[in-house]
Amino acid sequence: MNVNRVFFPQALLDEWTADERVELTGDQLVLRGEGRRYLISEAVHVLRDAAGGGDRAGLVGKVKTHEQLAELSAEVFEGSMIIGEEAYDVMPGFVGEPMGAPEPSKPTASVNEEDLLAQFLLQKL
Repeated sequence: MNVNRVFFPQALLDEWTADERVELTGDQLVLRGEGRRYLISEAVHVLRDAAGGGDRAGLVGKVKTHEQLAELSAEVFEGSMIIGEEAYDVMPGFVGEPMGAPEPSKPTASVNEEDLLAQFLLQKL
């Protein structure tokens, strides 16, 4: 059975990391708000044939890990990829494979109505 994988563009991960929406530990990514965990690998999303060669390799629209690209003798540099005589525009990032069920969210401190009323009255008196 195939596992649904998710592609995370590098630019999006950079933004989420700055906003502390994700936690990266080694080869694991956790979406903090959802508790979802992913085993991640470096990958590229192949956007288009840049050389006009007709995409003979059939890669446009696909996500390939660096391991898969090494098997094809691909050379990747930032947003470009070369395989033999073929050139492609790519989006660097990571492919994530879900790991188990989402982690339960952390409980928030509960405040009862009496405490809220007391705080309100103290501020107003």
